[in-house]
Amino acid sequence: MTSAGSGLTLWQTCALSLLVFTGASQFALVGALAAGGGAFAAAAGAFFLGVRNAFYGLRLSQVLALPRAVRPFAAQWVIDETTAVTLAQPDRRAARIGFVATGLSLYILWNLTTLAGALGAEAIGDTDAWGLDAAGPAVFLALLAPMLRTTTERAVAGVAVVLGLGLLPVLPAGVPVLVAALAAPAVLWAQGRRAQKEGQR
Repeated sequence: MTSAGSGLTLWQTCALSLLVFTGASQFALVGALAAGGGAFAAAAGAFFLGVRNAFYGLRLSQVLALPRAVRPFAAQWVIDETTAVTLAQPDRRAARIGFVATGLSLYILWNLTTLAGALGAEAIGDTDAWGLDAAGPAVFLALLAPMLRTTTERAVAGVAVVLGLGLLPVLPAGVPVLVAALAAPAVLWAQGRRAQKEGQR
């Protein structure tokens, strides 16, 4: 429904879900488009949010040790949930079963519910009139909040929010999200400086 509110057609919505199988990136791209951002800025924000999956892939490639011919297809299922299930298994066989079972079930259910949501959005018409334009940011925050467990993670999230909201009135739509990515190195630099000063005392 969120993608329908940003102007994507039913087929564009389904193609996005099939090809970009990572929720955070999908919501970021759709949210930027809904805010009037350009395609490049929206895609860049989605890309940076999906980079973490590449790091997951490096670890899973060692654990799963899949044949080369299978790896490009398996890469599509490298997400938070499949990584967590795979790494929790006691041996390689169980890890492979966990990866396939989790990836297959989530991929099918994710795309079926995307189709259902897109069809529902077409049926109700103007999604903005129902207030569904706020669904994307709300779902994104709901996904993000449980992941902020440490003080550093909360600080990064806080700085990112300040940067994103503060720059919203002065930068083109979609660009504040990219600038907000600077929150992580900024917080880590500040913590490093503080630790260095405390070490000199």
